[in-house]
Amino acid sequence: MSAPTSPADLVILGGGSGGYAAAFRASELGLNVVLIEKDKVGGTCLHRGCIPTKALLHAGEVADLAREGEQFGVKTSLAGIDMDGVNAYKNGVISKLYKGLQGLVKARKITYVEGEGRLTSPTTVEVDGQSYEGKHVLLATGSYARSLPGLEIDGTKVITSDHALNLDRVPTSAIILGGGVIGCEFASAWKSFGVDVTIVEALPHLVPLEDESSSKLLERAFRRRKINFELGSRFSGVQTTENGVKVSLENGKEIEAELLLVAVGRGPVSQGLGYEEAGVEMERGYVLVDEYCRTSVPTISAVGDLIPTLQLAHVGFGEGILVAERVAGLEPAPIDYAGVPRITYSDPEVASVGLTEAQAKERYGDVTTLTYDLAGNGRSQILKTAGAVKLIQAPDGPVVGIHMVGSRVGELIAEAQLIYNWEAEADDVASLIHPHPTQSEALGEAHLALAGKPLHVHG
Repeated sequence: MSAPTSPADLVILGGGSGGYAAAFRASELGLNVVLIEKDKVGGTCLHRGCIPTKALLHAGEVADLAREGEQFGVKTSLAGIDMDGVNAYKNGVISKLYKGLQGLVKARKITYVEGEGRLTSPTTVEVDGQSYEGKHVLLATGSYARSLPGLEIDGTKVITSDHALNLDRVPTSAIILGGGVIGCEFASAWKSFGVDVTIVEALPHLVPLEDESSSKLLERAFRRRKINFELGSRFSGVQTTENGVKVSLENGKEIEAELLLVAVGRGPVSQGLGYEEAGVEMERGYVLVDEYCRTSVPTISAVGDLIPTLQLAHVGFGEGILVAERVAGLEPAPIDYAGVPRITYSDPEVASVGLTEAQAKERYGDVTTLTYDLAGNGRSQILKTAGAVKLIQAPDGPVVGIHMVGSRVGELIAEAQLIYNWEAEADDVASLIHPHPTQSEALGEAHLALAGKPLHVHG
């Protein structure tokens, strides 16, 4: 495709969540947009992250239901996991969503450029020798799966999540280095597939960014599921063996398994792309921005995993939309990152919005907390899930943190998001009638109790 002769309003480098969201919104607002992507529109989230991992987790849930049908009075048996079939299902979901995105790019009349782009000036991106000039440039080059210094990823015995999503077999055993969101989701899916799993986490708890009570509930559930974990244990080395790997920990322990999945987080894709040469301020590979996603160069913005905010696809969407609206002359509000919902899609799920108890105490001093056990929720009993809803309330004020653990609680976080972002007090939510029997009642009941009028819990 030949480069446009006049400058575009917005040239976007990277077609993942943040990049394409910015492209779609900017196009809606009448801007002329160029979207550059070296691989496939949709980026990590669609092709190597959120969507494929959730498909694996759902396949795992189906396996568990087949295996455990008798507890519901349904005689079932699990003949096995057909990874070719699981991968076909997963790839089918990705393919449908990818086609939908491609259709939207065409429908919105966005100039789509396939190829590896590089920033060559504060207003120019070069792709395969062609220059694309924009009044404004948005950097949205995303992230890659990190490793640790000296830990070589070989793609067969020592793998990242990218490799794990395309395994053609079910390993007999696996060690997962990292007990954050990615590590816990793979541990959960693989356990459902029958894999003997051990998580190694250097910090004292699984999902360490969550409220400590949520971490403890997840750990209890994982113990019940016989998912092993070593907490407060630092990795010291790995050797490949004839049958797999032998992992050494600093505490002297050694663990053997067929695979080692390295899930120690994701790093920004920024090296060699001309950012620093164009004057963009950076730190540890991340592009630094202000609350409106503006970099140190007036014509350049950055969004998504490339900047040091929450590495979540929906954060990328929000940031991309914010930049598009700002470039179009609107006045969007900055994002309150505490108000963004966070979900770990393991079994059970962990979902939260707002502050943890520790963060709330740091900000407000004295806070009120209330925990509602899902044992009192009819729908949760039907689903045979355990967990809790925990509320954190500022002194004489709104609910500033909502933390949930249990099957499917990720679907409840949208209401929790409204409660936090609209600064609702316990009475405001207590006056709402939640449908029965649903898990959403757990949120209602927790707020009733916090407001001093508990229904199905002891006051």
